[in-house]
Amino acid sequence: MNWLTDNKIPVGKLARDAFDWLQETGEPFFDWLSFAMELLIDGILWVLQSPPELVVVAGFVALTWVLQRGWKVPLLVGLGFLFILNQGYWEETTESLTLVLSACVVCMAVGVPIGIAAAHRPRLYAAMRPVLDLMQTLPTFVYLIPAIVFFGIGMVPGLIATVIFVLPAPIRLTHLGIVSTPQPLIEAAQAFGATPRQLLWKVELPYALPQIMTGLNQTIMLSLSMVVIAALVGADGLGVPVVRALNSVNTALGFESGIIIVVVAIMLDRMLRIDRK
Repeated sequence: MNWLTDNKIPVGKLARDAFDWLQETGEPFFDWLSFAMELLIDGILWVLQSPPELVVVAGFVALTWVLQRGWKVPLLVGLGFLFILNQGYWEETTESLTLVLSACVVCMAVGVPIGIAAAHRPRLYAAMRPVLDLMQTLPTFVYLIPAIVFFGIGMVPGLIATVIFVLPAPIRLTHLGIVSTPQPLIEAAQAFGATPRQLLWKVELPYALPQIMTGLNQTIMLSLSMVVIAALVGADGLGVPVVRALNSVNTALGFESGIIIVVVAIMLDRMLRIDRK
């Protein structure tokens, strides 16, 4: 078998050369993208950290009531944030929420239009499917390497790695929602003279809204699962105490920060859950 190992396909070398070429030729684009991501992150962080903590908590409770139209979930969200304040993890929580919300803005802004285009063009989706599979199955730590190469250390590479990992979810679920629109409903709209634009906005998107909201929910959950990994490239948030606890074998710190991540995940999941009765 020496002949097989001696003629190794240079996958790693090709990838390194490709990244080196991208770094040299795409430096203006990556600088612009980094600046735009930093503006988004700083804006969301300012909104979450500038007001008093209880004002932000009240805002989240009010938003939850608007979305759910009941008192149980807002109460759960309020108690969750009070528990976070009690444990002293407010700053880390807002930093993680900033990363999650930034990833949601980017992923939904990019993923929903791509999902719509793929639903109307089956060949496009067939070509995209292997890429989406690769994005979801490639180990997330691998994304950190080019993120560091192109964007350095900090919140931006953590956000970029998160977006790459999370983006397939809104694309796939938007595609599923659009293609699941009943054909008789589409034919009825066409019979009444609906244009393709009207068909999209008044028939397909309303019908696909539950799937799109599920995509948003999955985007948030997957982004939250990346906070610990993003901490390895200098991103602030709840991943930092987890990494610190791992390095020092600090059981108390690791359990505290882990519970906070679970509480944040439960709150965000309940806030965006849609009743499909």
